Amino acid sequence: MADDDIVLPLPPNAPRVKPSAFTRWLGRGILALGGWRMVGAFPDIPKLVLIGAPHSSNWDGVWGFAAKMALGLDIKILGKHQLFWWPLGPILRRLGVIAVDRQATAGVVEQLADMIRNDGDHDGRFWFGLAPEGTRKRVDHWKTGFWKIARAADVPVLPAYFHYPDKIIGIGPLFHLGDDMAADIQRIRAWYLPWQGKNHGIV
Repeated sequence: MADDDIVLPLPPNAPRVKPSAFTRWLGRGILALGGWRMVGAFPDIPKLVLIGAPHSSNWDGVWGFAAKMALGLDIKILGKHQLFWWPLGPILRRLGVIAVDRQATAGVVEQLADMIRNDGDHDGRFWFGLAPEGTRKRVDHWKTGFWKIARAADVPVLPAYFHYPDKIIGIGPLFHLGDDMAADIQRIRAWYLPWQGKNHGIV
């Protein structure tokens, strides 16, 4: 399988890590060995919240991180600030993990929204990713943090999915949020219905 058949091109406004031929080669190699490929297209915007579902296995992290390396994409994820002791802290930051203080006066949503609004890289780019299910188990209701963060930061939500029957990591259309959280989450969940994770799909 050619490289162009494995991963998608990144548009100019997508945040990127420092170029590394080795990590891109490694990420593509892991995806190729597993038989995985990407479909869809990334939007050419500098700031967004990316959600990944269905999340039903630890393998999701393997394929997702391999795709991140293969793309050279700089996407941030959340980590408790207590984890950022030396030498683990510099490693986590290099992997795109950002520290958030859950005990701070400003809540986690406010901290992350502020980072997206104000703390982009030198080109003002910031993509934040999380799993809306919040667990690998099948759930009837998603956690609402992703909606609250995106709404507070005034950025759209980009859905990504794992479809294990065809070994696809897919990128969907942007969802622009309104004032009705329940309605927004319902329509995003409905979009996910065709996709099947390793152990379950979306209820």
